[in-house]
Amino acid sequence: MAPVPQRLPGTLQLMSWNVAAINNNPFEYWLTHGDPDYAKLMEDVEKFVEAPGDLDVPVKEVFTPSMYDSLSKLMTEQGWDGEAACTAAWEKLSERKIISEFLKDAELGNKRLMSMPDRFSNTIDVEGGGSVFRPSVISSFSGDMGSLDAWWSCWTNFFFTTKIDLPGKGKRLPCSLLKKIPRAKYPALTEEEEAMSQRLQTVCLAVFDAILVHMLTQLSPGGKWLALKRQILQALVSDKESKLIAIFKGPYATTDLFFLQEVRTEQVTSVLPAALGDKYVVVGPPITSKANQNSCMLLSKACFDPASITDLTKEAMALQPSNGAQAADGDLVVVSATDLSGQKLLLASFHGDTDGLATATVLAAVHALATTRPEEALIFGLDANTYVKAKPGKQAGAAEFIADFKVKGYGSNYGDKPLVECLTTSNARTYLQPQLQKACKASDKQAKGDFNPKDYLLFSAAKFELIESGKDNTGQRAYTEGMVVPTFDWPSDHGCIFATLKLVAPVAV
Repeated sequence: MAPVPQRLPGTLQLMSWNVAAINNNPFEYWLTHGDPDYAKLMEDVEKFVEAPGDLDVPVKEVFTPSMYDSLSKLMTEQGWDGEAACTAAWEKLSERKIISEFLKDAELGNKRLMSMPDRFSNTIDVEGGGSVFRPSVISSFSGDMGSLDAWWSCWTNFFFTTKIDLPGKGKRLPCSLLKKIPRAKYPALTEEEEAMSQRLQTVCLAVFDAILVHMLTQLSPGGKWLALKRQILQALVSDKESKLIAIFKGPYATTDLFFLQEVRTEQVTSVLPAALGDKYVVVGPPITSKANQNSCMLLSKACFDPASITDLTKEAMALQPSNGAQAADGDLVVVSATDLSGQKLLLASFHGDTDGLATATVLAAVHALATTRPEEALIFGLDANTYVKAKPGKQAGAAEFIADFKVKGYGSNYGDKPLVECLTTSNARTYLQPQLQKACKASDKQAKGDFNPKDYLLFSAAKFELIESGKDNTGQRAYTEGMVVPTFDWPSDHGCIFATLKLVAPVAV
């Protein structure tokens, strides 16, 4: 365990971290894994998809006509429209090759015929806490998928047999969560496909899941892939919260202010207060995120007066320029607080959208709020989702963001370091996920993966001096450049950043 830093008089110790909401697909990103069988499996999947050769068999040899017939009957029992039309579509799909003409078919992706039902069925939260998972290679399901027959029995039972208790909705079959896909939103769909889209998406999802099970049982006939999946689920799902808490209590035990992003609502309301409430006030957003990914802050009771904490999130949200992308509920939390010496601070935590398009908007809003409260020095921890090589008009550029906050009078934990020293994400997608266009070959992880400076600690440059700073993706207050995360020790796809600030100018009180 890394040594806990000693506290310097008159300073504030900060940490900002996107802890990453639990990833529904344990195989989606390349991991740093100690078992060489993991890397071999991922590379074998890559070869299977890139050059399947004779393994590129017709769909009907994997998802058989008898499997379709049983599925069609189950869908008819649900009263879904389009039986004849769907069967005609199936007969065409069944002749396609599993890789070149199904998994790699961009048109199926444009129609959302796998990604939409996956979104609603991969992980389903249930009343009273916990989740259930669709039997799939790309979900957190850990049951029997050692053969297609075993998987198919689990899959049909999941969708059509066992009702689950949905929060506020009562007991329902998971198949009822699959709604028609609107052509107005996804114009690649034909009118006929829209009309039968409940059936068609269910068939396409079943074929997709079957192909993945088939592929892994071919590549790992001894079932090692299942053992690897269960290891990953244990490390990154079951043990994730305990690892987060251990990091907070270990190398960051003297931290005065934590700025966290992508925190599950249950963690904000229950887990963090239970684990850290003796030392910290946990401040979440006034309206939580529908996506279950919230920004929050932890304020040390040894440093701040809990009674002084005043929520200003609504005021900040209202100041967002109308001509920019807007933050969603739960993405931003802003408070004022007074430390025990009487100094007043404006504190904010923010999680940007994937492309960072709302980041400039939110920075403008927080800055506008700060200008109305000149007695308060600003500290702002955020996942800005900025990119070294941003797509013009489609992504936020890191250089542009840095120039923006400097013009507004803010410094950062990086000082004047070059962008290459400010990278906080280091991840790359595998071939075991629905969006194959985003997959990275093993040899291309660094060239095509997400290696970007996304996380920042901003502060009023005229009021604070940066004493010390760093970043961490090991849990040892150290950062291994180029190492893909998560790892079995680091349960997030972001590194954290930390800094020590010292107030250098008196603040009016």
